[in-house]
Amino acid sequence: MGNIFTLDGADVAVRAAAAVVVGTGCAGYNAADCLYDYGVRDVLLVTDHRKGGTSRNTGSDKQTYYKLTLAGEAPDSVRAMARTLFEGGCVDGDQALCEAALSVKCFLKLCQMGVPFPTNRYGEYVGYKTDHDPLCRATSVGPLTSRRMTEALEASVEKKGIEVLDRHQAVAILTDEGRVAGVLCLTRTEPRPRYEAIFTQNVVYATGGPAGVYQDVCYPLGHQGMSGLLFLAGAAGKNLTEWQYGLASLRPRWNVSGTYMQALPRFVSTDAEGGDAREFLQDAIPDAGELLSMIFLKGYQWPFDARKAQEGSSRLDLLVYQETKCKGRRVWLDFTRDPLGDAFSLDALVPEAREYLRRSGALLRTPIERLRRMNAPAIDFYRSRGVDLARDMLEIALCAQHNNGGVAVDRWWQSGVRGLFVVGEAAGTHGVCRPGGSALNAGQVGSERAARYIAAHAPVAPRPEQSLARCREQIAGAVRLGLGALRGSSNLEEAAREAKQAMSRVAAAVRDGAQISALLETTRERLRGFAGAVRIAAPTQLYALYRFYDILISQLMCLAAMEDYIAHGGKSRGSAIYSDTAGKKPFDALPEQCRFTLDAGDLSGRVQETRLCAANWTVQCDWRDVRPIPEEDDVFETVWRAYRETGNVD
Repeated sequence: MGNIFTLDGADVAVRAAAAVVVGTGCAGYNAADCLYDYGVRDVLLVTDHRKGGTSRNTGSDKQTYYKLTLAGEAPDSVRAMARTLFEGGCVDGDQALCEAALSVKCFLKLCQMGVPFPTNRYGEYVGYKTDHDPLCRATSVGPLTSRRMTEALEASVEKKGIEVLDRHQAVAILTDEGRVAGVLCLTRTEPRPRYEAIFTQNVVYATGGPAGVYQDVCYPLGHQGMSGLLFLAGAAGKNLTEWQYGLASLRPRWNVSGTYMQALPRFVSTDAEGGDAREFLQDAIPDAGELLSMIFLKGYQWPFDARKAQEGSSRLDLLVYQETKCKGRRVWLDFTRDPLGDAFSLDALVPEAREYLRRSGALLRTPIERLRRMNAPAIDFYRSRGVDLARDMLEIALCAQHNNGGVAVDRWWQSGVRGLFVVGEAAGTHGVCRPGGSALNAGQVGSERAARYIAAHAPVAPRPEQSLARCREQIAGAVRLGLGALRGSSNLEEAAREAKQAMSRVAAAVRDGAQISALLETTRERLRGFAGAVRIAAPTQLYALYRFYDILISQLMCLAAMEDYIAHGGKSRGSAIYSDTAGKKPFDALPEQCRFTLDAGDLSGRVQETRLCAANWTVQCDWRDVRPIPEEDDVFETVWRAYRETGNVD
């Protein structure tokens, strides 16, 4: 611990390091682990909650890791995988090439650490097809793949003795003349307000996506993300319009993909108090065979997809959206009884679905029996969290699951602020569509690239006293923002709930241009009046105050990106539909905001970048062409010589 001084009634400790990693998920731990292996030993890991976060606490029916094919006869190559990633739309080719090229290295490192990815009896790492995957590049260790990865990387970091500062919430990225200068943290271990300024010229930021912008999310409870700090520090946003949404349970937060849908549960709507229960899907889809087959297909096609929203399985998502956001009702999955009553028949399923159930031995009488036969651990998961699917209905909604956009970074995952590297979901490398599981690979690749770049430039810790003199006003501003809100009774929880609910209603999977513009202006006014309007009652609420401030900044950036996308003629694509009076509705009964037109790919070769002007809370939006996949005629001897001389780090 370095020197401590008092600022406006708060204690501020000062220290320095050669590199600081913010976040203890898969990407953050890997960044610290790689920095150590590359020779950078003066590393600090900073985390709000060491055992929290998405990597450790989320999953799905079969959580996927995406990498180059390592089994079978199907031909694959680094360039072929890069093209798959690139063709998702709005993806920079150099990043796609990096993610493909390093996928095997990062995957095998995890295997060596003990993550039990399955092999056949001959040692091949067998795979399966995932979303937007032309081959069988996907693999898994079950519903908690990212947790197993996190635990393995954490064990390696602990073995190397890398210091972890737990209960340290980053509340400001400190900068000096366009370069990162450090991180200011609120330390959540003291009853008296206490901060710690850690000065460094290298920050690897790995806090996950800005999950807190929405009310309806399937991110784990407590994960909010802190992307707003990056935008406030001068980093640009990239593709912030692009998210992924899907049906998920609310308590606990969990994707209801895979066998949860293939078991064919009932979809039940109730009023706000849980009464007036009725099935509702058949009102729009009266054909029993079509409806049952669509429910089954949601297991394969879990993410909401604009291309499947007019005639495909994503129509179910819109019907759930209508019940919850337009009618104010609640929606539940019921595994105790078959859907459709007397009209239910497994014979009505499309042949693909019936054959799958037959081969699984699941042509059984009720959804819970079918689920138990196909995936008993899926039942155990909910039971361990207080929900017995054999007895209880499971409340669901259309939820945000992943931000495909994020902060704009280069091929070393460095942002426009020198020395500030952004990895994992916080980095905007994915584009419109991505193969399922590619996010886990991207987090490992990006953190490895950032660590390699930092190590190649021989980092040293700065002198704290000099850094403090240059950053004192930034520190004071962040401290005053928090302490100035200590004004009696708190209105923080109500203000945050209102802002999040509005985003889920207006700017999630269904987006209306006029409502987005109105909410954008409301959010701008919330930020302009933040210091005077938001109150907290005690220092223990400071962490939530800083989170809400960060959430509002992220909401502003996302809403501005959506408004600008519409102004550029953008139509429905990826996991969102944009209201269009000239478009079509999948069902007449849906509200008018569900009338939309599919995107024709006109903007898929362009990237939208957004920059914040905090002086007046405006956002500048610019468009550029995607960077193509590099085409270099590499000669081994030339590459070898450059590698010996520079490590090929530019």
